[in-house]
Amino acid sequence: MDRAAPILITMGEPAGIGPEVAIAAFEHFGGRVGARPLRLVGDPGLFASHREHVIPTHARAKAIPGTLDVANADAVTEAIELAVRACLNGEAAALVTAPINKAILNEAGFPHPGHTEFLAALTGARRAVMMLASEKLRVVPLTIHLPVAEVPAAVSKQAVFETAEIILTALRRDFGILNPRLAVAGLNPHAGEEGMLGAEEEKIIAPAVAALKARGFAVKGPLSADTLFHEEARRTYDAALCMYHDQALIPIKTLSFWDGVNVTLGLPVVRTSPDHGTALDIAGTGKADPRSMIAAVKLAAAMADARSR
Repeated sequence: MDRAAPILITMGEPAGIGPEVAIAAFEHFGGRVGARPLRLVGDPGLFASHREHVIPTHARAKAIPGTLDVANADAVTEAIELAVRACLNGEAAALVTAPINKAILNEAGFPHPGHTEFLAALTGARRAVMMLASEKLRVVPLTIHLPVAEVPAAVSKQAVFETAEIILTALRRDFGILNPRLAVAGLNPHAGEEGMLGAEEEKIIAPAVAALKARGFAVKGPLSADTLFHEEARRTYDAALCMYHDQALIPIKTLSFWDGVNVTLGLPVVRTSPDHGTALDIAGTGKADPRSMIAAVKLAAAMADARSR
C-alpha cells in the first residue's frame, strides 16, 4: 500500500452532524495525517469551504439540519461506494465513515441493516466484525443488535472461534501487535460458576477457547465479565471478546466516551467510524463534539500505516 495514499472521510447523513465533524477533523489535522492527505467524500455543497479537497458524488443532497429526507439516500450510499472502491483499487489507504441514519436509508430501499453489512457486501468480505477501540480498551461484541433473550442461542463454538480468529489476525495486521492476547468473557454471571449459573461457558465458550489455544493463539477464558475491565485486568490482554452488546459497550463507553472508535475487522480495507450517531437534535447548532471523529481518523491512519509495513 502506498504510504502517501489518502484517508477518505464520507459525509454520512447530511441532516446530521457527520459533515460538520468531518470538516472539524479535517481542520484539526490541517488536511493531512503524516504523509497521508485527507479527502472528503460527498456532495461538494456540504463541504463548500473545502471544495478542492472533495471527491464528489454525482447524486446531490439537500441538507436541512435535523430534517431527514429520503431523497438524500442516493448521495449517502454513493459516497460510501466511491470511498470503498478507491480503497479496493489502492487509490486510498483507509475509509472513515460519518454516521448514517439506517431508518431513512431503509425507507429508500437500502437492503442492508447498517454500515457494517453494506461494507461487507461491497468488499466481498465473508464476515465483518465490529470492534470498539480506544487507547484504554478494545472490545468486540460477539452478538450486536439482538434482544437479550435471543443472545444465548446465538452464542456458538463456531461463532466464538471465527470471531476470535478475525480479532487476533487484525491485532497483528492492523494494530502491529506481534503476539496479540485475547480475553474471552463468559455469558453468565461469574462465567457460569462451574455450571451452577449456566452451561454455555462449559459447553460452548471453553471448547472454542481450547481450539484457539491449540492453533497457537494466546487466548484466555471464559472469564467473569465483572472483573475483566478494571485497570490491572486490562493490562493482561490486547482485546476482549464479549458475548453481547452491553457487556462490551458499557465498559468502553464508561472509559472512553468521547474518543472511542468503531473499527470494522475482517474487511480487505481499513474502515473506522466515530462511535456516535447522527445527533439530529444538535445538527447545525455548533455543539457537535468532533473528538470521536478525530480519533477515528487518527486510528485509520495508524492502521493503514501498519498494513503498509
